[in-house]
Amino acid sequence: GAKPANGNDAGTVVQVTDDDGECKDGYYMKPLVFVDCHDDMKIVKEEIFGPVMVVLPFDTEEEVIKRANDTPYGLSAGIFTQDLGTAHRMAAAIQAGTMWVNNYNLAPTEMPWRGYKKSGLGQECGNAVINYWTQEKSIYIEMGDVDSPYP
Repeated sequence: GAKPANGNDAGTVVQVTDDDGECKDGYYMKPLVFVDCHDDMKIVKEEIFGPVMVVLPFDTEEEVIKRANDTPYGLSAGIFTQDLGTAHRMAAAIQAGTMWVNNYNLAPTEMPWRGYKKSGLGQECGNAVINYWTQEKSIYIEMGDVDSPYP
């Protein structure tokens, strides 16, 4: 996936939090926000696993949907809106295995978790995972004499 340096190398502006606390007892990364981005940047197209946000301006829902779906990945997506109709349209149109509306990164274990496209390499959590990882088979056994329809 894209690394934060890829965005910086592409000429975006990186804003880091003003938190001057020290990272102790582990490896940590301060949250990053990339602004002045455009659709051709690697950091816009690839999955990022970390506290990173890429900000892109938009004018229409259609533009957001096209941009969200114009990637080989589809693990998750999130939108913030006060319009329930917008929430349902966007959730239906965006190709992602998990969709958050007005929240982010909730992952209850009883809900299926999977991605679409190149992010769809398996499924975790929920009852649906049993169907994903198993295959049904019908087996008929009779232990007595076998009746033959042929003489």
